[in-house]
Amino acid sequence: MKRLPISVCLISGAEAHRIGRALSSVAGWTSEIVVVLNEEVEDGTEKIAHEYGAKVFREPWKGHIAQKNSAAQKATQPWLLALDADEAISPELRAEIEQLFIISHSAPPHTAYRFPRCTFYCGRWIRYGDWYPDHQTRLWQRGQARWSGVDPHDRLEVEGVIGRLQKDLLHFSNDSINHHIRKIIPFSDEFVRQHATRNSLAVLDLAIRPAWRFVRAYFFRLGFLDGWPGYYIACLNAFSAVTRYTKIREARLSKEISQ
Repeated sequence: MKRLPISVCLISGAEAHRIGRALSSVAGWTSEIVVVLNEEVEDGTEKIAHEYGAKVFREPWKGHIAQKNSAAQKATQPWLLALDADEAISPELRAEIEQLFIISHSAPPHTAYRFPRCTFYCGRWIRYGDWYPDHQTRLWQRGQARWSGVDPHDRLEVEGVIGRLQKDLLHFSNDSINHHIRKIIPFSDEFVRQHATRNSLAVLDLAIRPAWRFVRAYFFRLGFLDGWPGYYIACLNAFSAVTRYTKIREARLSKEISQ
């Protein structure tokens, strides 16, 4: 099949242990792969990217949003597909994207497309709870969208209509439970930096939000159907919430003591 007019845009740090899976899922059927690589990385990520035909650009880390916009600016194809190093396009999603271009004959009818993302965790695909369907807008017409949000939680702002695809983007975000737990610290630190001065955060946030995160994920969103990983995810989501709001209380207390 002829390659689709798509530039794959990917940002990366030291990801030699898994970037090959991401690149192999898009190599051969997209027209261009653009990788913006952190300038200090020396673990072999660049070599692997070149093996899949990627154009690699070394840049200092500017944050998720700025880095992703930098990758998008380097794309030359009419359509862009954003991919993270811990993700992969499933064969089913690839077929759906290819069919989208075949049916449209030229350009797909919508400005951008979103699709569900399914995470592999503790030996199984997570199909319920807070982690699924986790819709992501990742395919868009060049020049019609831009990454925004608050680091590290980026989102794509699209100028136009967003269509939906049904097949899954595959996500391999946590290599182990230890890796998952370690991510709570930097994420909670960033949350504190963004919210510590907001008066709207009250004691009720600390009392209610963690419990609600567990109940919502495990019961209302059927996380119990994912077995013990579903239970653990709901518990850790609650722990993450209580950690964030407790650290805000800690930051405010430290400020009061220092004054």
